[in-house]
Amino acid sequence: MESVGSIILYFIVALSMIVFSVMAVTTRKILRAATYLLFTLFAAAVVYFMLDYEFLGAVQIAVYAGGIVVLFVFAILLTSKPGDNTERLTSKSRFLGGLAAVATLALAGYALVSRCSMAFASKPVMEAPDMQSVGEALLGSGHGEYLLPFEAVSVLLLACIIGGVVVARKR
Repeated sequence: MESVGSIILYFIVALSMIVFSVMAVTTRKILRAATYLLFTLFAAAVVYFMLDYEFLGAVQIAVYAGGIVVLFVFAILLTSKPGDNTERLTSKSRFLGGLAAVATLALAGYALVSRCSMAFASKPVMEAPDMQSVGEALLGSGHGEYLLPFEAVSVLLLACIIGGVVVARKR
């Protein structure tokens, strides 16, 4: 049984994740967007710590909140002037963005409802995985394991860094 305090803390963290996520995509200042992303990633780390996944929480802080956001800020500072505002969206872009947001919200709502209905069905309860099985699933090369997508994302990030340096050198 969970305590009332942990439930309240969960709702505070979830609300902060929602608020900072919305602020990250709606601000017109790009460095503020990176800062709001940092706060969102810290809140995700808090969720990991609340689930007693200390290692994943530490990885979230070290890799994502530390490394990825620093990489974003580095790329921003190389390619643009940090104090500049981005231009406002045109009405066509705003309509398409709103349509995409509504479609994503509907899809996420459907996924949540279908997942919750599956959770209430009579199925055997699974035990919580240990860190050994989580690590093997994330970095294994077998069926249903994620080593190849992990490496693909690292190559993509390297290409982004190289592209940012090339764009900055042309200026």
